[in-house]
Amino acid sequence: MLDSVVKEVCSIVRSRRDTSIRVVEEAIRSVAPLLGPTEKDVLIRRVEAELHGFGALQEFLDDPQVREVMVNHATELWVDKNTGPEFVGTIDPEKVDAFLERVLTPLVRRLDLVNPVVDARLADGSRLCAVIPPVAARGTCLAVRKFAITPIALGAFLDRSGVQLLQEIVHRRCNVLVSGPTSSGKTTLLNAITELVPDGERIVTIEDTSELQPRTSHVVGLESRPGNNEGLTEITASHLLRAALRLRPDRLVIGEIRGDEAVELVQAMNTGHDGTLATCHANSAEDALRRIEALIMRATNWSAEVVREHIRNSIDVVIHVARSVTGVRAVAHIAEVDREARGSLRTRMIWCDSQQLVPLRNWR
Repeated sequence: MLDSVVKEVCSIVRSRRDTSIRVVEEAIRSVAPLLGPTEKDVLIRRVEAELHGFGALQEFLDDPQVREVMVNHATELWVDKNTGPEFVGTIDPEKVDAFLERVLTPLVRRLDLVNPVVDARLADGSRLCAVIPPVAARGTCLAVRKFAITPIALGAFLDRSGVQLLQEIVHRRCNVLVSGPTSSGKTTLLNAITELVPDGERIVTIEDTSELQPRTSHVVGLESRPGNNEGLTEITASHLLRAALRLRPDRLVIGEIRGDEAVELVQAMNTGHDGTLATCHANSAEDALRRIEALIMRATNWSAEVVREHIRNSIDVVIHVARSVTGVRAVAHIAEVDREARGSLRTRMIWCDSQQLVPLRNWR
């Protein structure tokens, strides 16, 4: 019932070519004159969302408790309030299409048969990923990971002993890899770690979609760009890493290592760029090192022995984060790279279960 009223009011307002609140209220009075004050306020918000915002998804994007909004099969609407996905109802596929058009049009991004997958950033910094048929076999799906207005502090991830260890790690300019599975809080933790960087140090961030918000006075943000079939040149993380090295960084911060940029990363760490911070997907600290190894092997003709030696000499510490079944994100363990080991890459656990096990070695 409400959807039909919203549609009719929006039609009247658009026909008048005036979307001011005065015209909206006049249209509401003509369509639904018997509404009470509360119902009227709800209707006004819905109409405003259709006219100027993101339609049916706007209320969830405005809800400060919602961290992620998801649509499955073009009709199922889910939200995550840091307790795991929760089904909240159905949505008209036309509204999903309208939302995507409203987001992508100002960004001059395409979502069609030629480009069926898109990553984009909303004006407030929230991150969108959308996939349409036939790649999305059962209908359009999307996820919007909302931008955190207030950065989450380190204390939300680990106790005082862990925070003190991270302070030492950053102060000693260790090269750090933050690992963890999808949605475990890697980027959020990385952002919190940048709070420990001394003010005045020049940070250069490299991301596919900008999410990091270092609160220091000297930050340069670089964002990769996909190419398209209209001649727009692709700018990859590897390109940005090479450019960043010429921008006089005191610290490099890479949002996620997932491709050939792994080669540029270890080479930068091995040529004096201490204090570098990065993330990658992995199930443990040692898995993170093996993932970096696999990425470098894929991009070069280096032998396994040479690749492992580069990694041992570049990455100092791996911080592994995990998400519990109740949705709580926390640091599971902190490990040092074992530079004395031979053969497979190994780590030495230095913090786990809210206690420091051994001192941090003096690598830097």
